[in-house]
Amino acid sequence: MDGVIGFFQDLGPNFQLLLDRMPLILDGVFVTVLTTALGALLALLIAFVFGIAQVAKFAAVRIIARIFVEFFRGTSLVVQLFWLAFVLPQLPYPFGFQLDPLAIGVIALGLNYGAYAAEVVRGSIGSVPTGQYEAVSALSLSPMRGMFRVVVPQAWALMLPSLSNLWIQLLKGSAIVYTVTLYDLFFQVEQLRIRTGTWFAYIFALLAYFLIAWVIVVVMNALEVRAKHKIGRGPALSQSWGMLFRAPGSKPAGGELA
Repeated sequence: MDGVIGFFQDLGPNFQLLLDRMPLILDGVFVTVLTTALGALLALLIAFVFGIAQVAKFAAVRIIARIFVEFFRGTSLVVQLFWLAFVLPQLPYPFGFQLDPLAIGVIALGLNYGAYAAEVVRGSIGSVPTGQYEAVSALSLSPMRGMFRVVVPQAWALMLPSLSNLWIQLLKGSAIVYTVTLYDLFFQVEQLRIRTGTWFAYIFALLAYFLIAWVIVVVMNALEVRAKHKIGRGPALSQSWGMLFRAPGSKPAGGELA
């Protein structure tokens, strides 16, 4: 029986089914976490490459970067995933080849969210005060060296709250990888739903995804506190453990920037 009444009537047997299937569910959690982590790393690499390219001096580099960002932001993640899974193998040799389901999920998530993250990187670099660019010239640093030694460390602290939100979105977007035969958490939840009903399975799914997202928030807040401390805009991580459990980018209770 499904619905509210069925949920409470079958709560005991459903918990037993959950415990019986816990090894498979943990395997699904591992696949989801692995897909999310690798997708986030690929997205971060793409974000820095194309985010910095959008502020490059050469117009051709900026145009190529802009085309890439707009294409992958403007097309559906589902279409990108299916294209890699079902269209790519049908392309003529040597362009067509079959990818592993995990690689398909990671590449699709990395390309899609990397395009969004590239805009975060571009905007954060643009938010660094112009005086910092003048300091690069005064120190006689090359543009590339000045970018990574002076500008990017300051932009990194600015972009982390937005990246934190994007990585949570990436986690939630990873739920569609089961459509390319990747047995992730959502796939295991669907198998659980067949045996327990909609209410129990999807309440469990909400809690499971929330816990993973909460871990992402804590990790990203730690990176934000550390990045701000390194540029002299906040306390050390060892002095501000409470900041790890707040919303990304929010201020402490006193209003002082972390």
